[in-house]
Amino acid sequence: MLRALRSSSTTILPEPPQPQAFLSTIHPHIDPSQTKCTTPKPFPYTSTLQTLLQPISDQNPPPHLSYAPLFQFLTGQNFLKLGQQIHAHMTLHGLQPNAFLGAKMVAMYASSGDLESAVTVFRKIKDPTSLLYNSIIRAYTNNGYPLKTIDIYHEMHSLRLKGDNFTFPFVLKACANVLDVWMGECVHGQSLRFGLELDAYVGTSLIDFYVKVGELRDANKVFDLMTVRAVSSWNALIAGYMKEGEIRVAEDLFRGMPCRNIVSWTSMISGYTQNGLAEEALSLFDEMLKEDSEVKPNWVTIMSVLPACAHSASFERGRRINQYVNRIGLESNPSVQTALIAMYAKCGSLVNARCCFDRILENEKYLCAWNTMITAYASHGQGLESVLTFENMVRAGVYPDAITFTGLLSGCSHSGLVEFGLRYFNSMQTKYSVEPRHEHYACVVDLLARAGRLAEAKEFIKKIPMQPGPSIWGALLAACRKSRNLEIAEMAAKELFVLEPENSCNYILLSNMYAEAGMWKEVDKLRARLKCEGIKKNPGCSWIEIKGKAHLFLSGDLSHPQSKEIYNLLEALPEKIKAAGYIPNTSFVLHDISEEEKEQNLIIHSEKLAIAFGLLNTNPEVVIRITKNLRICGDCHMVIKFISNIYEREIVVRDVNRFHHFRDGACTCGDYW
Repeated sequence: MLRALRSSSTTILPEPPQPQAFLSTIHPHIDPSQTKCTTPKPFPYTSTLQTLLQPISDQNPPPHLSYAPLFQFLTGQNFLKLGQQIHAHMTLHGLQPNAFLGAKMVAMYASSGDLESAVTVFRKIKDPTSLLYNSIIRAYTNNGYPLKTIDIYHEMHSLRLKGDNFTFPFVLKACANVLDVWMGECVHGQSLRFGLELDAYVGTSLIDFYVKVGELRDANKVFDLMTVRAVSSWNALIAGYMKEGEIRVAEDLFRGMPCRNIVSWTSMISGYTQNGLAEEALSLFDEMLKEDSEVKPNWVTIMSVLPACAHSASFERGRRINQYVNRIGLESNPSVQTALIAMYAKCGSLVNARCCFDRILENEKYLCAWNTMITAYASHGQGLESVLTFENMVRAGVYPDAITFTGLLSGCSHSGLVEFGLRYFNSMQTKYSVEPRHEHYACVVDLLARAGRLAEAKEFIKKIPMQPGPSIWGALLAACRKSRNLEIAEMAAKELFVLEPENSCNYILLSNMYAEAGMWKEVDKLRARLKCEGIKKNPGCSWIEIKGKAHLFLSGDLSHPQSKEIYNLLEALPEKIKAAGYIPNTSFVLHDISEEEKEQNLIIHSEKLAIAFGLLNTNPEVVIRITKNLRICGDCHMVIKFISNIYEREIVVRDVNRFHHFRDGACTCGDYW
């Protein structure tokens, strides 16, 4: 727009438009493509704009500063075209902005998404002021250019222009975004020189800066020195302590707040979720829903609590939150629907996840929604659906990123789509300009190794242009068990023992392979090594949620109040399923004991106990949903197929790697897992 105004001195300028003409063009010139603002507000604005336009229509030439209220009024309103017209009106009258008017124009352009014009206006001002610099600093920060913000602040400082409580918060935000500790500390020093550290706005920004760069002690010092603490100051410190895992300190701050707002509650819920405290997050969310609660959840709160449902596999709690979302009119919010997709997928309900995906309007299905759906299909072993969703995404004009390919390659791996997976991996750079990361190489190793192509997987690892990490060697080791290849398994395990010496899973997996091969001396050596190095094995456990309450079971567990009924059901089970063709796979009992003892040992695995409890306490039409902290054992997988057929039940098991959906004697994995 500004380039169009440049003309030679001999050009005859057209007659400036009358200000009243602007009013008839307000609605046509609302730019729908602007991302900064949403739908423009209805026009009680017309009378306000008429009042502001009056001074520039009554006098010729118009008073210079009569434009300032107009640009200020348009800031943040998404009326870019109207702002450009008023700028043109001013220019055609031969008026050039001073620093005060320039600051208003910069703010208007930047808030409308036209940063280029904002910078052009800024650079044309001959005698800049702190106000003008504040406007461009804010423009760069809010538009995601933190390094430009810091450069402009240096320029401002070199001109000996004094920063104020509108300068430092935005510069500190930029420093935090690029983790520039030294620069942030310099800004802190400047705020001290100008006596602004006790300003609530600057103080909160300092706390937020120190929290984001990991200097929690300094954040606490600033907080302690503040005489007037805004709610945002408390919120910033709470977020900091939650980030560092200092849960009790964050809780004390939250309880000690004189006044809490929606951010306070959301910070606590988000912090609980990120620290794996799902029950605490859900309890606090429930507290917000009480009638006497003065603060109710908003869409950000809901997005913060939904991962807690996924973490604890709390399907019923997640469904109730979904109902609340519908009641408060957030069912059309694409971000909330994306969070619901992830929650339902991780709670084992792919049908509900897909329903949420389909509710999102096509023009609002952004990359995050597509990625979440692709990953959901992958975790449920439906690789072909992951592929189809990916192709639909590309056809919709949405280009993939690294997260997309992690989900896509994982889906191909879980479904045995080797050629598809290799083709997509090879197209990452050439077709989509996505640089393969460590996790993508791990997916390819898993893809090849699962398919029994261990030699190819081993050769592929040699060609990886980075040091192979635990996920790559771990994928190779896990696949070796299925192929019973001890030679490659020992090689992979040797690497893993160096890379993550305290991870008991690697020792257990190799030990299990030795046990299956009857190499009990090697088993004893590994167990002795675990004991000697003080590495503790994570006990296998499974849990099931019924009526909002989680019931956890360990292998051979007798602590549950219904243990007697559970074991009675399980004791009668072998006879029923053997009649249907079940043969116990005692190779999964990793102890040197008799076959009879091995069969008895198999029946008390934690997932079987949880399923028995589910059969006793749910109606036939209810899906039994089990979560296990380790990989499901092969015998349990086989038994659950028989249970689903004999009892005519749908059973969903989520283990550490993926989901298994059992129905009518079959599993969706097709025994490829």
